[in-house]
Amino acid sequence: MSEEFVLQMQGVSKTFPGVRALDGVTLEVRPGTVHALMGENGAGKSTLMKILIGMYQADPGATITVGGQTVEIPDTKAGLSLGISMIHQELSPVPEMTVAENIFLGREPTGRFGLVSRTQMSDECRELFQRWEIDIDPRARMRTLSIAQTQMVEIAKAISFESRIIIMDEPTSAITEREVEHLHRMIRQLTANNTAIIYITHKMDEVFKISDFVTIFRDGKLVNTLPAGELDRDKLITLMVGRELTEMFPKEHAEIGEVVLSVSGLNRGGVVQDVSFELRRGEILGFAGLMGAGRTEVLETLFGVAKADSGQILVDGKSVRISQPKDAIAAGLALLTEDRKLTGIMGVLSVRDNMIMAALPRYSPGGFLQKGRIEDACQDQRKALALKTPSLNQHIQNLSGGNQQKVLISRWLLNLPEILMIDEPTRGIDVGAKSEIHRLMSQLAKAGKAIIMVSSEMPEVLGMSDRVVVMHEGRVSGIVDRADATQERIMQLATGPAEATGPADAA
Repeated sequence: MSEEFVLQMQGVSKTFPGVRALDGVTLEVRPGTVHALMGENGAGKSTLMKILIGMYQADPGATITVGGQTVEIPDTKAGLSLGISMIHQELSPVPEMTVAENIFLGREPTGRFGLVSRTQMSDECRELFQRWEIDIDPRARMRTLSIAQTQMVEIAKAISFESRIIIMDEPTSAITEREVEHLHRMIRQLTANNTAIIYITHKMDEVFKISDFVTIFRDGKLVNTLPAGELDRDKLITLMVGRELTEMFPKEHAEIGEVVLSVSGLNRGGVVQDVSFELRRGEILGFAGLMGAGRTEVLETLFGVAKADSGQILVDGKSVRISQPKDAIAAGLALLTEDRKLTGIMGVLSVRDNMIMAALPRYSPGGFLQKGRIEDACQDQRKALALKTPSLNQHIQNLSGGNQQKVLISRWLLNLPEILMIDEPTRGIDVGAKSEIHRLMSQLAKAGKAIIMVSSEMPEVLGMSDRVVVMHEGRVSGIVDRADATQERIMQLATGPAEATGPADAA
């Protein structure tokens, strides 16, 4: 074993019921480097890292060497003691605890008589935040923080262990561009101090910006490890998916029909202010804007997750009152939320149960469940969406992110909506699955569905939208036609209201 590497994992395999997640994988990581792990969802990246930190145990025959010593990692405590910490993609803070309590959970500083010193805890947290330039109050309750702030707390927690290996699983999925730059500065400082960073991301630009080495996985197997400088976007995608993705945004031409949804003067507190727009049949209407601009809040208001204070909603020219989700469903609306883990999938239920739950009234007339019709309908959805699952009985939590998203789309398609609202349709899924989701959205629009898409990824907004509604501080600052939509134009509108209203800015 070479001392050149701080970590060597050799012959690592992992089998779950019906799935071989890893097959004889090798990974070697040098100290003071950023080592990116790339691959489609389900390729084995996160499984390998969970073995490294002790959450999973590898199949017999694997060898793990840390700092030149062969080790056993039976649990996460053992992983931490070896100097390995991880920022998880799925955030799991304790909401009622303070920021400081979350960071030092399980290792609280004690004072006289062995009692926990909350003052010392807050002081140490404050020193940690000052060192890494994080502007969050250590005494704040976690439930009061935004998703971006929660993500920064998780990053700070991982760093606080002063580990020699820090695993970052999609650390920038929920933070702003400014915070991404901040994180990248932190990473450079860590690697300068000889810390090794293992970085999992689906964002290509990040890989080429901060990585020294890239290991590519496909279908649970190691494809290759290369210096980042020897790769470009096309080569990396081909290695990941085993094929060239000639169309990242396969948007097909769809006939744009009559107005199916008209929103006028929609208001809710201070987060949605005088929002007006129209959505046409066959159209994909993109919503763009900076984080906190009010895009998600508009969708939540339209779906009755939160009740509007005022405004008018017309569906097919008829006024509808939406005060709760069942009103929206009855009006022909459907909503895929941005956080599929928290508000989308039911992890312990089967793929079939997750598919059918919103449409159960349609398949249980008189209270009698029509199991045969349900099975046929779910199998039809499985085929139509090219859903990759061993069976409909598989727990949805065992599927990749892209396939979980397909199940959630199926859930609403079984309810026969006319208007499909999708918040961050491809967040946290790989490039191959992204292309499949985009193709599906395009096909649904071609079939006459009207789609609202909220996305924080500019290429997705530009590539998939027929028109783009740009929001700023809860208001619509402009609506841009596809032909006029550029990154510069959208960012101009996203950072403030349009100075003048022209043809491109009219609803």
